[in-house]
Amino acid sequence: MSIRLGGALKELRIHLCQTSKQSAGVREFIQQNYVKIKHDNPGFPILIRECSGIQPRVWARYEKGREEMISLCDFTCDQVMCAIRQLAK
Repeated sequence: MSIRLGGALKELRIHLCQTSKQSAGVREFIQQNYVKIKHDNPGFPILIRECSGIQPRVWARYEKGREEMISLCDFTCDQVMCAIRQLAK
């Protein structure tokens, strides 16, 4: 379950809480998929930011500084992957 990142997409930032139930799917996604995605996209910046009490989100930065954000609140691991695939299109 991997994905190719690049093209107009220049960076992904994933924000999550280390303990909240809302971030459980994001934590699971990182544990199960991060190493494989990073292996398949070695030069692509994927930033993971943990902070207590924040809502989980993924930010995508594209060419010319344009950014998009998807809230990952209460997402499952598979839903997180779908959100990242959507941003990578």
